[in-house]
Amino acid sequence: MDDDSSEPGPGDNPFANLPMFGDLAKALAGQGPLNWDAARQFASIASSSGPSEPNVDPTVRIALTDLARIVEMHVRDLTAFEAAFPEITPVTKGAWAQRTLEAYRPLFTELATSLGRRPTGDEVESLGDADPMFAMMANLSQMMAPSMMGMAVGSMVGRMAGRTFGQYDLPIPRSDHALLVVPTTIDQFATEWSLPVDEMRLWVLAQEMIAHTLFAIVPLRDQFTALVRHHVGAFRPDPSAVAEKLSSLEADDVNDPMAAMQRLLSDPALLLGAVQSPEQAALAPQLDAAVAAVVGSVDYLVDSVAVRVIGGDALRIAEAVRRRRVETSPDDLFVERLLGLQLTQEQVQRGKTFTSGVVDRVGEGRLTELFGKPDPLPTPAELDAPGLWIARLEL
Repeated sequence: MDDDSSEPGPGDNPFANLPMFGDLAKALAGQGPLNWDAARQFASIASSSGPSEPNVDPTVRIALTDLARIVEMHVRDLTAFEAAFPEITPVTKGAWAQRTLEAYRPLFTELATSLGRRPTGDEVESLGDADPMFAMMANLSQMMAPSMMGMAVGSMVGRMAGRTFGQYDLPIPRSDHALLVVPTTIDQFATEWSLPVDEMRLWVLAQEMIAHTLFAIVPLRDQFTALVRHHVGAFRPDPSAVAEKLSSLEADDVNDPMAAMQRLLSDPALLLGAVQSPEQAALAPQLDAAVAAVVGSVDYLVDSVAVRVIGGDALRIAEAVRRRRVETSPDDLFVERLLGLQLTQEQVQRGKTFTSGVVDRVGEGRLTELFGKPDPLPTPAELDAPGLWIARLEL
């Protein structure tokens, strides 16, 4: 075979002994910010841990629909919500994962776009001066980013599907014309905690309807969505992060490329080079206050509805569910970090204290009314002094 001096030699190619990665890089070129086929495939794989899921039993659908009518009546009475509620839609874990990927698509696309920015000339030159091989791996990681992002996001959402009750376990507005609930997870949790299944279903339905009610308030939804999108659009990629990860592959990975891929995917934040920017750091207190206020308000209103429709067991269910919420998994922490959500015990308590302070001053009937004012989300100072928030909105 004739020599081709334009081809890099083994010394110039960090993947000379890992042909899988070299071929993969060629196949992944020119995709756009995020490979949605990869995201959907990995979401499907991660959400089905075991045999394929059966469809939701029709009797379960009927039971949830009947229970939803009871909850809806009390939600409307408490919040004065007048619009039609979306249909309660029981789904499998796999269906929840696919619907959630689509619902979060604008956020994940913006995230992928912000992380997919090409390094500046100075960054490329700096990498090249430091180590030509390192620079080559940084360029390769840029080429692989869309599929790596798709795999990481899909895997994350798929694993979330394994423990979620409904679509508002994470406080993110959706444009779905349905309220998704996952009966197998709801019923399993009820069994594990020795809770009556119908009471647990009522509680989850209350959470879904209350969250929908709040995010149907246009000023609240628009301001909250803008804050989250601002956060995900302000990531700045670290051109050396993935290169460092790739360069640290162990010798054994040459003989077991799948093990190498699993190691790469084990730390998606590092893999994607997601580095907090000064812009995000400046935004964080405002976004934290917004999340705390929304979560605190949802929790307060859910408790009010649940006491009406469940009775004495309502607080026991709330305690079990909220304990589970703060016992976050690595996947929860990753998605919370990417979307800028802080759902720590401290944040939840701040939101609870804020909401109680508001209700003490104006009554629970006016809580949703205040969120309909212009710029309704509290500042960090207002979160800790709800009287200031009320005074600003009522001027």
